[in-house]
Amino acid sequence: MPYTDPTSLAIVACPGGEAFADEVITHLKHMYKHRFTLKNDVLTKRYELTKEELVQKINMENDIHTSDLCIRGSTDKYRQPKIKVDSRFTYFANGEFKTELLETIRGKDVYIFQDVENHEEILMNDGKNKCRFSVNDHVMCLLVTIDAVRMAGAASISLVLPAYPYARQHKRKGREGLTASLLGHIYEMQTVQRIITLDIHSREIINAFSTLNLDNLHASYQIIRELSKIVDLTGETEDVVVVSPDTGAIDRNKFYASGLKLPLAMIYKERDYSIVTQDAHSTNIKSVKLLGDVKGKVAFLADDMLGTGGTLLKAMEFLKNQGATKVICAISLPFFTGNAIEQFDEAYKQGLFYRIIGTNAVYHEELLTKEWYISTNVSGLFANVITRIHYNQSLSDLLDNRTIIEKVLKPNKKEEKKETNE
Repeated sequence: MPYTDPTSLAIVACPGGEAFADEVITHLKHMYKHRFTLKNDVLTKRYELTKEELVQKINMENDIHTSDLCIRGSTDKYRQPKIKVDSRFTYFANGEFKTELLETIRGKDVYIFQDVENHEEILMNDGKNKCRFSVNDHVMCLLVTIDAVRMAGAASISLVLPAYPYARQHKRKGREGLTASLLGHIYEMQTVQRIITLDIHSREIINAFSTLNLDNLHASYQIIRELSKIVDLTGETEDVVVVSPDTGAIDRNKFYASGLKLPLAMIYKERDYSIVTQDAHSTNIKSVKLLGDVKGKVAFLADDMLGTGGTLLKAMEFLKNQGATKVICAISLPFFTGNAIEQFDEAYKQGLFYRIIGTNAVYHEELLTKEWYISTNVSGLFANVITRIHYNQSLSDLLDNRTIIEKVLKPNKKEEKKETNE
């Protein structure tokens, strides 16, 4: 893998996705530096060269193949790649967006980052204005940026959308549209070739595209890594049971139960769909039943996204009433919309749950200050996927990460084996 020459890789970060893009770029730079060092160590021994001579040869090779006269930087040292494209984003008083690329991207493989669920204050117009954007604002900013990148002559355009916009509008129940599919078709018309997302709400969305590829990543390894720090997954001091919060999340929780070799339970909810929820308390759930046993056990629930949190709050209260010692929830996309954080603060004071594990795929500053919230970093996962796509390598072990999860459990298995032998 020619990690030493990333000059054809470029990242354009929309204002909403800049925080996540910067974290991914940090990982990418570490990966390039690490790969360069490994290559240097191996080739110096193989061709009996000094490290200084080899660095010069690698840099010269990169200079020969670049479209410029040469790549900026020293000829006898490692050159840190510049991956992020300098851009200017303008937000006009009437709500329109404009994206300007301040450097050439012609012939490059461009990855556009956008976090459509980022509702924090964002600096716009060269830092002169602070704005809070809705999902629709972020989507429009993304479309304007795609158009700018396409017009600038990019070789390929990929979108990095940790939260796929309108993912919950993927089924038709009457006279309504398929907005998740509609957006995908718009991206296709703008020559987008690939979307990289995290735990998409429904796999039906993947089948809605004609030419666009969608890579659906999973945060299960990162979540289990954090879970293993706060719960004894060996079963020696604590009994853990995986609980699916509803029928829609059964496959996800079955994956955790089978991977961790734990029992699986399920909460069945009877809903009144004539009620539209507005906040965490106004849920449409009428009755709840448990298929399984959580008495005296730690209950672990996993779901793809958390909006107002009403469903999860009711599920956690129900599990505590059923005798669970601790309730721990894992959320890939922690939106926490409306007054959800205040409601979870109150539920935590009442002892309804122990911890919430979420990812940094959604930027939410207030969450990071909460004692009950644990943030796990998935930027390294996205960096790995981007490099493999860029260099035409397989994604199989990253998309189906059961083998990676085993690495978390191996230390526990080794300790058990040691005790048995003794």
